[in-house]
Amino acid sequence: MVALDTVWPADSVEFCPHENASDIFVCGTYRLVEQPPVHAPSKLVDDGDSDSVDCEPTIRKQSQVRRGQCLVLQVAEDRGVSQIQEISLPAVLDQKWCHTSRTVSPVLGIADSEGNVTLHEWHTEERRLEVFQSISCAPSDVLCLSLDWSTRRYPTNNYGSLVVSLSNGSLCVLNPDSTGNLTVVNRWHAHDHEPWIGAWNYWDTSIVYSGGDDLTMKGWDVRQNFSQPIFTNKRFNAGVTTIQSHPHVEYLIAVGSYDNSVRIFDTRKPLVPLVQGNVGGGAWRVKWHPSPTRKEDILVAGMHDGFKVAKAHHGEDVTWEIVKRFDDHKSLAYGADWSFAPLGVDGETLIASCSFYDHMLHLWSG
Repeated sequence: MVALDTVWPADSVEFCPHENASDIFVCGTYRLVEQPPVHAPSKLVDDGDSDSVDCEPTIRKQSQVRRGQCLVLQVAEDRGVSQIQEISLPAVLDQKWCHTSRTVSPVLGIADSEGNVTLHEWHTEERRLEVFQSISCAPSDVLCLSLDWSTRRYPTNNYGSLVVSLSNGSLCVLNPDSTGNLTVVNRWHAHDHEPWIGAWNYWDTSIVYSGGDDLTMKGWDVRQNFSQPIFTNKRFNAGVTTIQSHPHVEYLIAVGSYDNSVRIFDTRKPLVPLVQGNVGGGAWRVKWHPSPTRKEDILVAGMHDGFKVAKAHHGEDVTWEIVKRFDDHKSLAYGADWSFAPLGVDGETLIASCSFYDHMLHLWSG
């Protein structure tokens, strides 16, 4: 299939779900840039000799700046790929397209390393994204680690709500105001270490799930105060990295962890998984297949062990089976997504995946 050098380390891939732009996807990058040392004004140094006083310049500590890009790409009919736009940003940690009705232009939300979420509208005729709002969710030294739209199951003409997780341990919820712009309406301390993921229950959008480096998954009801979660699951052996509500099966969520496992939970019993599958490496992202005809299929970005397609069979008992793996990446497997285009004649779906240190993007099918 196709391979593309993203130049900067890549960590996020998202296909546009809109039927008029299903050939469009984005790849986010994250580069740590060393700033040159800053020479401060000279200070006097007295070596004890009254006749000898020197001026010695001091050098302040070298600082690091996180830079990133949103690469906008298009898939051709022959499944070749071309880059059509490059948007410069602080480092990109996560991206999500909003699921809206077909009469509304596609909108992409981007979480960055300086506490911001930026919203970009897709302009079909110009074939480009245009930023139309930037929301500060936290001070610039706090990273927006993840974001999720509430409209996946029930697309509307509006943007719905966003949940954003922040590197200071907080979550925040953004709702549209009277003008249609998103604004932060709730912010609360959720985890004692980085909450890598915040995610909606797509079937009940009063419920948010979060997972963090404190080895816990929590549930929150946004209608209540946030003094305590509605549940806390501490039965993980490492940090919780990714959560996705099933868009076609109510009560199911997939949860990934650094402990090399993906767990499937019934949200009515969120402390004991229905099944736990080993994916070989830490599961940074899990994505349920977008088609209801393949509702058992999950795409997993397995960090140190490549990308995989698994089946979570939903019988009386849920079972787990790895049905395909993709190992062409030579570095951390971070970003992955299914195309929303119709299934191919072989029943397979186009997949995009990206990896970090080798800064590579691949297109394959599964």
